[in-house]
Amino acid sequence: MFEWLRHRSKPTKKYRTTEIDEEHIMPIKGRLLANLDIIREYIGNSSDVVIRLLRPKDNEVMAAVVYIDGLADGQMIQNNIIRPVLQNFPPKKENLNASELLEKVKDSVLTIRDLKEVDTLNECLKEALSGNTVLLLDNCRRALILVTPGWKVRIPEEPISEPTVRGPRDGFSENLQDNLVTLRRRIKDPNLTIIKMELGRRSKTDTAIIFIKDIADPKIVDEVRDRLSRIDADSIIAAGHVEQYIEDDFLSLFPQIQYTERPDKVAANLMEGRVAILVDNTPFASIVPVTFSMFLQATEDNYDRWIYTSLIRSIRYIAVLLSLFLPAFYVALISYHFGMIPTKLAIFIAAAREGIPFPALIEAFLMEFTLEILREASLRLPKSIGQAVGIVGGLVIGEAATRAGIVSPEMVIIVSLTAISSFSVPQYALGVSMRILRFAIMLAAGVLGLYGVMLSFIMITSHLVKLKSFGVDYMSPIAPMQPKDWKDYIIKAPANMLKNRPASINTLNTKRENQRKGRG
Repeated sequence: MFEWLRHRSKPTKKYRTTEIDEEHIMPIKGRLLANLDIIREYIGNSSDVVIRLLRPKDNEVMAAVVYIDGLADGQMIQNNIIRPVLQNFPPKKENLNASELLEKVKDSVLTIRDLKEVDTLNECLKEALSGNTVLLLDNCRRALILVTPGWKVRIPEEPISEPTVRGPRDGFSENLQDNLVTLRRRIKDPNLTIIKMELGRRSKTDTAIIFIKDIADPKIVDEVRDRLSRIDADSIIAAGHVEQYIEDDFLSLFPQIQYTERPDKVAANLMEGRVAILVDNTPFASIVPVTFSMFLQATEDNYDRWIYTSLIRSIRYIAVLLSLFLPAFYVALISYHFGMIPTKLAIFIAAAREGIPFPALIEAFLMEFTLEILREASLRLPKSIGQAVGIVGGLVIGEAATRAGIVSPEMVIIVSLTAISSFSVPQYALGVSMRILRFAIMLAAGVLGLYGVMLSFIMITSHLVKLKSFGVDYMSPIAPMQPKDWKDYIIKAPANMLKNRPASINTLNTKRENQRKGRG
């Protein structure tokens, strides 16, 4: 039996792999045709790979250009590479050797702005697959890489998931270089440092680590680089893949990395001493390290007066507690602690629940589960239809369930208030965590009553106090206690009083410079 399984597990046919092995260095050979044969062996079977031989006039030396159609700009290649090489190539009578000929072509023939020299075919293949053009000359052991990107990019639009009333309207796009330029426009500081890496053995996804070197803690920067360098995967398609590899506790329900599509939010966090991670093909930036309070702070908080911001933040914290504990609290009172309800209200609830076939726990689970289905359906459907499904579906199902005697009107009110409260969470990732925990707390309330609710609260709080994000305490500045950071916690102090950067990050420069002096 085992021999049969072993035989069946062996491949019946072997295929030759053409994966580019970075550890195996392939130097450029002296013969042009030999180099082109190697390039064809790796990527030449694809129909979009263009390998064109050039025979300049007045010279017997052959040249070749290699690029990917669609990734590289064909018009730019024709006007700035092929035509100049064919018409302005150094004549044979100058008697230039291979190195001198390459230098002459680079300095006097080509009209491309960005170019560089390489001496391995590994780099040639990598650059061609990145949208650049490779120029090879016969009898020359070096090649020219010419930057000729030609793919279409999406125009930056207003962020959909993080709208704002008074803030900027631009957002990140899927192009890494454009996103870096957007950040450079906002932070004109020579200390703004960008470190680029490649992630994914096959995808070769460009990734950038961004920080301000005289503010950010070097230990955090080194930790980010180390975790990214240890990612061993075939492909990294989006920033969400990176987050799953580098987060501290993958079993925790709470997000340990904040993502945003707003450049102004990234710039503000960089000025606080945090580190941003940008991944090519992803219109989101990841910010580390994070604290729990960051997920309850909206971008709008930076542009409103401190009085409005403090009030709104306080409402958000209350809304989070309501969305997490309100259904469980109601189930506990109805099931075990009916005597704690005021007499008139208890009589009214008892009359309304007469004839309801399900206990309070099943009733709450039924309504919450229906709400989650409607929420998911509204997200996946087209925008014009999804909003109608969410609103009409909630009204129709709630009214029909009440009239049919399946659920009580009070439960519909409780679930509606819970749903509205959950929408006040600015970050979608934290909102998902709250939705999952809500079911667990309702189950504890249905089994143990208010004791189950309190036990759930203690367990969640203990986990949050223990959780860290890149070495920073998740519940800072509450645990550990850091009163200096309370000025920008629930209550936000006026801007002229926020003179220090967060103490929990251990920044190199703790003072915010160029602050307007004022009273207090």
